[in-house]
Amino acid sequence: MITTKRILSSPDGTVQPRGYRSFTTNSLRVLKATSKPATKFLPTQRNAYSTAVPPRKGLRIAIIGSGPAGFYTAHRLLHKVQDAVIDMYEQLPVPYGLVRFGVAPDHPEVKNCQDTFEEVAQSQRFSYIGNVCVGHDIELSKMTPHYDAMLFSYGADEDRRLGIPGEDLKGVFSARAFVGWYNGLPQFQNLQPDLQNGEHAVVVGQGNVALDVARILLAPLDHLRKTDITEQAIQTLSESKIKHVRVVGRRGPLQVAFTVKEARELMKIPSVAFHPIDRSFYPAEIKKLPRVQKRTAEVLLKGSTATPEEVERSWKLDFLKAPASINAEEGSNHLASMMFRKQQFLPDADSLDPSARVRATEEDVTVPASLAFRSVGYKSTAIPGLSDLGVPFDSRLGIIPNDIHGRVISPDLGPGNLTAGHLPGLYCAGWVKRGPTGVIASTMQDAFTSADVIAHDWISGAKFLNEVHGVDKSTHLGWDGLKAEVEAKGVRPLSWADWKRIDGAERARGKAKGKEREKFASVAEMLKVLDA
Repeated sequence: MITTKRILSSPDGTVQPRGYRSFTTNSLRVLKATSKPATKFLPTQRNAYSTAVPPRKGLRIAIIGSGPAGFYTAHRLLHKVQDAVIDMYEQLPVPYGLVRFGVAPDHPEVKNCQDTFEEVAQSQRFSYIGNVCVGHDIELSKMTPHYDAMLFSYGADEDRRLGIPGEDLKGVFSARAFVGWYNGLPQFQNLQPDLQNGEHAVVVGQGNVALDVARILLAPLDHLRKTDITEQAIQTLSESKIKHVRVVGRRGPLQVAFTVKEARELMKIPSVAFHPIDRSFYPAEIKKLPRVQKRTAEVLLKGSTATPEEVERSWKLDFLKAPASINAEEGSNHLASMMFRKQQFLPDADSLDPSARVRATEEDVTVPASLAFRSVGYKSTAIPGLSDLGVPFDSRLGIIPNDIHGRVISPDLGPGNLTAGHLPGLYCAGWVKRGPTGVIASTMQDAFTSADVIAHDWISGAKFLNEVHGVDKSTHLGWDGLKAEVEAKGVRPLSWADWKRIDGAERARGKAKGKEREKFASVAEMLKVLDA
């Protein structure tokens, strides 16, 4: 069903205009503009309600990162500040970040948001600068003179480790690396996961990514071949000996982070059985559970059509177990088993509470493992040069300190309350703002909030980059003021038109194989398209 509703009110209290329709795609709601945004404005045009503040040149902003957070922020800004001019920087030649490299290949509906991003890119007030790594190819401090504002939306480029013995044995991978590998992320093109060493795979963590890994390991190849998974991944999976996947979590089934949609998909894989869950984990009356928990419980308790006794391949969910060590056989550097420490809920904890906490017992259990994945979260890191701008990156939380709405703050400037302590002109959005949680729909809402505070600050006359005693000293050159220096280093910046040529080549490769696209898995292959 399609509904029209108001979405989000900005932190300054203003109500956002109507004009978005909610399209429900399975469990993910993707908001799209009801009509193509009126983005073809001249940089000199001003927003009608901005005349209350001293006249400024049009807002010139750099967005670092071309994933959902960056694009949704740009989308919102182009609507709310009609003189905004946006330069979006991406270290890879290709855009879309997590949408391209994180979404499972058999979930094409989740990638529908790319239609909105394409609309953004068609604006005369938007420029895409691909294949340029901010912090390496160009210093942040050299960018600031040419902009009024900078938004950091570069996502999370590391994964959290388990911190247990044996984590670096052969056959142990991060789920992030595995997902990037089968999705064609150049960073992981040489991962070479060994799926032929045995029949048992263990995934530590019980979020959506963990279930993505399990599903890719067990899904029929004929199903995957129709997707945009890489041919390299198809070849490796075709040689896989994995028959059993165990997905392990520290807490119980009522605390799992995965969605019911992910669980249901695994249950429906042909000729794959699910090991039944102990009914005692649940209350006597499932109907009394909150709606989300009730739906998940019903799917898990119903289980799969096939039973473990009938088919060769299976998967199971293990609860109340924390990883303790990864073990190899004597004389080998390849894992052979994993040991877990059993957990129990705290005495005063309600096992039905999604936030219920656990503690370790004295009992261990060892399970066979020829392949293991850690899927316990991603982590953002600081890009070089943040400290030069006075940005105190929080390495423990893996975020840029901010006021929740998206303003970057520094303790040196005052309390982190609204604009107090705000570093003028510096903003953030997405996972580097709030941590690596949520789906694309929640990232969109988060990005809209960041865009709203930028618009509010600009319209209300707040201080931005390069303002001295109320005078704007920015060159407003944006990328034009940086291009020559970047190219002098031998870097080859790419435009949106360049990306569209790569996109067209990938689609042509895919069409020849009966799929939507066949991705290029290396930067060299991408650039080669442009030399043809």
